[in-house]
Amino acid sequence: MEPNENLLEQTLNASLTGGEEDLLDGQIVQLVSFQLEDVEYGIEILSVHEILRIPAITRLPNTPHFIKGVLNLRGNVIPVVDVRERFGFPKAVLTDQSRVIVIESEDKLIGLLVDNVSQVLRIRENNIDPPSVLIEGVSEEYIKGVGRLKERLIIILNMQNILFADAETKDRKDKAYIKA
Repeated sequence: MEPNENLLEQTLNASLTGGEEDLLDGQIVQLVSFQLEDVEYGIEILSVHEILRIPAITRLPNTPHFIKGVLNLRGNVIPVVDVRERFGFPKAVLTDQSRVIVIESEDKLIGLLVDNVSQVLRIRENNIDPPSVLIEGVSEEYIKGVGRLKERLIIILNMQNILFADAETKDRKDKAYIKA
């Protein structure tokens, strides 16, 4: 078995052949779920390019702390973001369960380093609540919603905003501080 075998296809096949629920009441949203700490997050499956076991990552100088470096994926150089550090969680040791989720955002590939990729989930749109209804002060630009699947809650992320929005603002502030 190749170390970087495409796990998304395996997970998707397992999800679709496993116990199907009655999902005919409303539009279906498919998510790739992953874990950080004890919280389950989801990314829309259409933005996921593939899922890799941890490959060799080359560090880059003078990058934000959450950028782990870059990896070579079949000739494409892809930045890798440690989602744990981006969210302000403490660092964790990489394990056999750690993965890089390669997503496509604004026609660019980006690797997301996560603790564990759980599975592909199928959730009805009417089981997804917008964040503004649930938690006052949570910006809709970072969280698309919270999905309810039986007893589980899945935080559905808007990855491009989480990865880039305040990093650019902080970078401008840091540069202004250095110039002063």
